[in-house]
Parts: sequence; structure tokens; C-alpha cells
Amino acid sequence: MKPAQGRKVYVAEKAILVQAICGRTDRAVAGDSLAELERLAETVGAVVVGCITQRRDAPTPQFYLGEGKLSDVQLACRQAGADLVIFDNDLSPIQVNNLDLALGLKVIDRTELILQIFANRARSAEAQIQVELAQLQYLVSRIPVSEKQHRYAGGIGMRGPGESPLQLRNAPMRRRISDLKRKLADIQARRDRAREKRDHHAMPLLCLVGYTNAGKSTLLNVFTRADAYVDDRLFATLDTKTRAVFLPDGTRAMLTDTVGFIRHLPHGLVASFRSTLDVAVGADLLVVVAEANHPRVADHLAVVRDTLADIGADRVPSLLVMNKCDALADDAARAEVMSRYPEAIAISAKTGDGLDNLKRAMGERLNDVIRNRNTDRKPAGSVATGD
Repeated sequence: MKPAQGRKVYVAEKAILVQAICGRTDRAVAGDSLAELERLAETVGAVVVGCITQRRDAPTPQFYLGEGKLSDVQLACRQAGADLVIFDNDLSPIQVNNLDLALGLKVIDRTELILQIFANRARSAEAQIQVELAQLQYLVSRIPVSEKQHRYAGGIGMRGPGESPLQLRNAPMRRRISDLKRKLADIQARRDRAREKRDHHAMPLLCLVGYTNAGKSTLLNVFTRADAYVDDRLFATLDTKTRAVFLPDGTRAMLTDTVGFIRHLPHGLVASFRSTLDVAVGADLLVVVAEANHPRVADHLAVVRDTLADIGADRVPSLLVMNKCDALADDAARAEVMSRYPEAIAISAKTGDGLDNLKRAMGERLNDVIRNRNTDRKPAGSVATGD
């Protein structure tokens, strides 16, 4: 079937994934990171046509890889007809420029790939401001040495809100960064004023946090009929969505979904999305959602803990939830996971298994938090009296 005349036909870019395993990095951890990079590439619309890895003591200053392995990458790109090379490592501006010119192809790293996904998924005005700010802060040190570089020829790589890289130069970029920071500061100030207006009788706030694709949006939909967007891809949710939820003891609370975390989440994104992530800082209870069936669930939880600490939410009371228990092989596998996380609540947001237990646990934990907070607020030396 021929496309309609004048209609642009999208052709997916073919990508070669490259990973340098440096130092004492465990091979299993590196393998999981590469598999995750493949999912990120597919999320942005690329077709992965090959993977190349190299173990070395340290990256080279010029190309990150050794020159011999760089030749292997060149050969693989020619044989596969690749349009794009994606590194699982964070590249310096000099390395990106050198690789662009040496390979004759567009080269991006993991950070730029994640930024591209956020740019594609940003829907609200606030999310678009946050993504554009993160992109500009990343690009400010990566102004092209030569306009012949293939990374600026279009396709995957920094297309999204804002101007295109060829239009950007240092001074305009910095002015735009300052402008976007002011806009986000205004948003944050409005949020702070709204939070100050919350009195002791306001509804308690529960916040869903976790690794990307853990099932937070599905859980929000099941509990609140929120109709939040759900997709089996990374970073399906960028904007927070808040809905009312009724707990078994009759308590009415607000439940908020947040953007998922990921290993090596770009610092610029964390900083730019701070106004969005700040909802976790002000929550009464964090509901930490994890994939029970993921082989690296411990690593995912470590990333969540580190990110929460980074945004200042590590002291907020939390409740651990092991989601997707229906995807475990059998009862023995489920028992093994729960033995490692005995404090967790086992559920399946997809099938509904364990959701009543989770709601009950959320209510009990929330009541404990509120009770402890009220106790802490009592004046020193006060004595309870009868009627």
C-alpha cells in the first residue's frame, strides 16, 4: 500500500548499542544495564540491530573505547546499516565530538537518550519546561565543533521542547536557562504557598514512588479509577496525577503518582523535575512500588533510595510494595522474594491479588504516622487530663 502523496513516512533509526565495562563493575550488573538501554532505545523508537561491549580498566580520553574496539564498532555499523550509536556510558563532550566524526554517524550516550524520551513524553506545560531546562543544561557544554556532525542531522537525539541544537549558541542558551529556572521557581513558590495553607484537617497525602515501569500508574488506576496512562515502556508517566482514595477505616486520602526512577538518572533531570518530585518530600507516606519478578529488584530499590535521598525525601515514612507477584514462576519463587523483603506487601495490580491487604496496610501505616506526629507536637511537660 503506497503512502498518501505528500505524507511524511517515518522510518525507524537502526541503532548499535555500545557498552564499556570499566573497573570492577560486575558483569551481571553491566548486562542488566545494557538490557535496560535496549528498552530505552525501543521506547524512543529505535530498532536495535547490534550490541558491542568491551571490558577495560578505564575509558580512553579520546573515544572512551580503545581504537581496536572502535574499529569493530565502525565495521558493525556498516554491516548493519546503522544510523545511530548509543553508548551505555556517560560520554564527555570531547568524546562525543570525536566519535561523531570518527564513525560518521550520530553518537549519543545514555543521558541524552533518557532526555530524548522525556522530551517525547512531556505533555503538560510544566513537564515541557522541566525537560527543556534539562536538555539545555546538558547541551550547553556540547555546542557542535562542526556542523558536519551527524548527530545534528535529525532523528533521535535532542528533539523536543525548545529550539533545535543548530539554532543554539552559548549566550542564547544561558539566557533561556535563566528564564526557565525563573518559571520553575515560580511554580515551586506556588506549590509552597499551597502547602502552607494545608491545615491539620487537610486530607493526608500518599505518594507512589519506585523504579520506572514498576506499575505505579496501574495501581493508581485500580485504587482511584484515575484513567492514568499505562504502557509497558519505560517512563510512561512524567506528570504527577493525584486522586482521592478511601482506605478501609474510612479515611479519605490523596494518592499521587510520580515519574519513575532509573539508574544513572541524569542529574539535570532530577534538578529540573524537583518541583514535580517535591510532592514526595511533602507526603505523609511514600508507597514504594517494586517489581517482584525482576531479577535485579534489589538494585532497583537501591536506586529508589538514593534518588529519594537526593531530593530530600529519604526521611518520609514509607511502605514497601512488591508488585507483579503474578509474574513470578510459582509459589516457591514468591516465598523466596518475600523472605528477602518480609516487611513488604505482596500484590498484583494487574490481577487485584493482595490489594485489600495493601489498602489495609496503607491505612494502618498512615494512622501510625499521624499518631506519632501528633505525639511529637505535644508541648514538653504537658500532662493528659480527663474530662
